[in-house]
Amino acid sequence: MTNPLSLRRACPYIAPMAQTPLLQLSNISLTYGGNPVFDGLDLVVQPGDRVALVGRNGSGKSTLMKVMAALVEADTGARSLSPGVTVGYMEQDPDFTGFATLGDYAAQNLDPAEAYRIEMAAEGLDFDPSLDPEKASGGERRRAALAKLLAEAPELMLLDEPTNHLDIHAIGWLEARLRETRAAFVLISHDRAFLRALSRATLWIDRGQVRRRESGFDGFEEWRDTLWAQEDDARHKLNRKIKAEARWAVEGISARRKRNQGRVRALQELRAQRAGQIKRQGTAAMAMEAAAPSGKLVAELENVHKAFGGRVILRDFSLRVMRGERVAFVGPNGAGKTTLLRMITGAEEADQGNIRRGTNLETAIFDQSRAQLDPNASLWENLTGDPLMRVPGQADQVMVRGQPKHVVGYLKEFLFDEAQARAPVRSLSGGERARLLLARIMAQPANLLVLDEPTNDLDVETLDLLQDILSEFDGTVLLVSHDRDFIDRIASTTLVFEGEGRVTAYAGGWSDYLAQRNEAEAPAAQPAAGPRSKDKAKPKAKAKTGLSYTETHRLEKLPAEIAKLEAEIAKLAGLLADAELFTREPVKFRKATEAMAARQTALEAAEEEWLALEEKAGG
Repeated sequence: MTNPLSLRRACPYIAPMAQTPLLQLSNISLTYGGNPVFDGLDLVVQPGDRVALVGRNGSGKSTLMKVMAALVEADTGARSLSPGVTVGYMEQDPDFTGFATLGDYAAQNLDPAEAYRIEMAAEGLDFDPSLDPEKASGGERRRAALAKLLAEAPELMLLDEPTNHLDIHAIGWLEARLRETRAAFVLISHDRAFLRALSRATLWIDRGQVRRRESGFDGFEEWRDTLWAQEDDARHKLNRKIKAEARWAVEGISARRKRNQGRVRALQELRAQRAGQIKRQGTAAMAMEAAAPSGKLVAELENVHKAFGGRVILRDFSLRVMRGERVAFVGPNGAGKTTLLRMITGAEEADQGNIRRGTNLETAIFDQSRAQLDPNASLWENLTGDPLMRVPGQADQVMVRGQPKHVVGYLKEFLFDEAQARAPVRSLSGGERARLLLARIMAQPANLLVLDEPTNDLDVETLDLLQDILSEFDGTVLLVSHDRDFIDRIASTTLVFEGEGRVTAYAGGWSDYLAQRNEAEAPAAQPAAGPRSKDKAKPKAKAKTGLSYTETHRLEKLPAEIAKLEAEIAKLAGLLADAELFTREPVKFRKATEAMAARQTALEAAEEEWLALEEKAGG
């Protein structure tokens, strides 16, 4: 029997009849500023549900979650909660008025005997519960709000971007807690790895409709693309039918006016149906143009030491970054990732050691605080006020990769409408601010991209596009991120901040780092009893001498990096072997040719580095 609260105009959801729903939304309609957010929306949350709530930025995910939490009242429809069920919502901007510490805020609804729960959550999420809210960062305040929710342990948890401002270890701790909980939860996140690990069902918001899929986020994108393809096919058929009916109307209506008014009305209804269809929002038209190539060497750090207030950030650290590398920086908040970025770019000096920077570097920086944006100025003013984008004598033009463009036209490429152009930046969501900052840094050619937490608040589609741009970018990328999936897709080298000033380089991305770490930590296999016990284990390779710890580790990892570059070159060579590629797809041919040259240059540099380290080790 079909549940009467099935999702309207979407895939029907059949609820298990043996369970009483925790929460039901029935016939919900909501309009903001004259635009409908939802219309006739029904959904059900069952006990034990682990739901990923996904959709484009601005599609209404957070609004729907606030309706579920009873923080936003719908224009029409009903919200029903089963008797005795408690709902917890993680606030994006919590109010700390009247609370002396973050811990007091988090424990406000707990019995004093349960205060230990806050201490446990604070340790896992890495914040100080005794901190004055006035002195806390936005990230620390959000972590306190998350700790409050976890400590209260409601039957239904509503989590809106809980991984924002969490470092990679805190994300792992939260993932483990949610995996163990018996509570139901609905989760909004841009972190693919987090969603794949936790979700068992997916709610997808698209143009005011919500569809439910009875499986987790893994496979969602293929399902979404299939539904979009079906929609495109149906629209194509409708257009063909309208065209055929219109031709009939023009050619024969005068002879059959009285007898075929019904068919004319049907044509009008078909046209109204087409007009009523809501067009899908496209992806941002982001593009990045590489400046003239930098020198082979981008940066070299030798025996660098850096400390703040007695706390060591880097100890005897050495690193060489070559042109074309994609280096990810991973570690706890406050470990020194941004400081190392600033040292590489020259914004910060080392206490000890040598730093050599390459030649012809054209740097574009995406800072995690979005400090390059003036929150009180409009989007228009933030672009035209940038000296690098200003077009002399043209107040409505900006310079984009050497060509003048109208401000509004360029903003539309990043999914901003004309009405937003004159709005202040402070009115934008986190994802919109990230897109605006990308618009600024992508307007100028660069050969070194420094991206400090670029993935926060971006939706999955924009992350996909950013990944594609970075993959094809001919320059060098330095990336700080806690998004494990994004690191896997981008990084050729991962620098892991392991504490006490120790930073270790691993070939590949996050998954490669885990595999290498687990391999290094695995105990030596013991010989089995019986005849096989006579077999002798292979002796371990003799330790290299004359190298620092980082150099030794780098020498061990270079062969894997070289092999990866050789595999990429072989793949590109196979693509370029197609004699018709240049004629058929000239842009693809050009990009493949440029990528081949970049990989060959990187391979040559890696081989030279390996030879130099090998020679030094034998020194």
